[in-house]
Amino acid sequence: QVHLVESGGGSVQAGGSLRLSCTASGYTYNMGWFRQAPGKEREGVAAIFFGGPTTDYADSVKGRFTISQDNADNTVYLQMNSLKPEDTAMYYCAARVTYLAQPDWSRSNLYNYWGQGTQVTVSS
Repeated sequence: QVHLVESGGGSVQAGGSLRLSCTASGYTYNMGWFRQAPGKEREGVAAIFFGGPTTDYADSVKGRFTISQDNADNTVYLQMNSLKPEDTAMYYCAARVTYLAQPDWSRSNLYNYWGQGTQVTVSS
């Protein structure tokens, strides 16, 4: 069993920045960030595979968001810059403890463990 604890959400104006953190209680194969806005499906935002490490991003956030890791304390960060109102959503950290093919990084149903979510609100 892996527990994920998230922090760092909040409210910001368009163009601003936020950094989300997610700390895992144990080993994970890879971790990802997903988001879900009201009335919309959950979508993959970014993922990191620790073997490389290698990273993946949704097209909508490429060049603005950066996912990174701190191996010392099993923490993954999502640095979000140039935020837009359409980035407003509940953001969730997710993890797998077994192999995941990298092309499948955004398939939320393949992740075993989820954080509680942290709200990000971007105003125009």
